[in-house]
Amino acid sequence: MALQDKYKELIDAAKTSGTNNLQVNEQDGVLHIDGEAPTGAVKDQLWDIYGKIDPNFLTGDVVLNINVATAVEGAKLKVITESSNLNIRKGPGTDQPIVGKAAHNDTVTLISKSNDQWWLIRTSSGAEGYAYAQYLKPIE
Repeated sequence: MALQDKYKELIDAAKTSGTNNLQVNEQDGVLHIDGEAPTGAVKDQLWDIYGKIDPNFLTGDVVLNINVATAVEGAKLKVITESSNLNIRKGPGTDQPIVGKAAHNDTVTLISKSNDQWWLIRTSSGAEGYAYAQYLKPIE
């Protein structure tokens, strides 16, 4: 039985649970599953499935390297502009009006990710809007 067949339930669960950057590779008789789970609960679920397939984790034929995303809703983010303020906009795009600013090194809260480039954030003063994700770093 091929390893991807043996661990099909685990791989499928990772895909359907929103695991980002999922990579499944077989090398030297070991299946490597890497990615970023959206929550700790999803990571736990994947380990539970793995435990069901290999109850004592003794086979040694899979490496499950799933990390939990740090930039999840409610996470604190640090503004990492060079030195200037980060524009906060009404919508996701530079064509949208500026509704606020966050200073260099400020901490803001992630509300949601509209896409990989624009995240909806809230400043400590309560201003809400979209900011360019390149200038935001999760605080771990």
